[in-house]
Amino acid sequence: MLYVLMGEDIPNSLEKRKAARPEHLLRLEKLRDEGRLILVGPMPAIDSADPGPAGFVGSLVVAEFASQADAEAWLADDPYAREGVFARTSVHPFIKVMP
Repeated sequence: MLYVLMGEDIPNSLEKRKAARPEHLLRLEKLRDEGRLILVGPMPAIDSADPGPAGFVGSLVVAEFASQADAEAWLADDPYAREGVFARTSVHPFIKVMP
């Protein structure tokens, strides 16, 4: 089943994000290579594709997992979660309707 994984950043998370990003991307690339990644990306803190020092307020992943528990475990082990980028995380089942 598909799941929406969301992480909400701590204030001023940009430096922690930058440090954890290479490992974070490797994990996402693995999901992509397995054909399980539907959508992924950060949420800028301002209305800009390049928020600069304003940074980000969180991240969103839509991916396939065997269970919600597996999705939660994957998110808990993500570098952004482990390194304190996220203040809060959530995982919800998701049903894709379009496109």
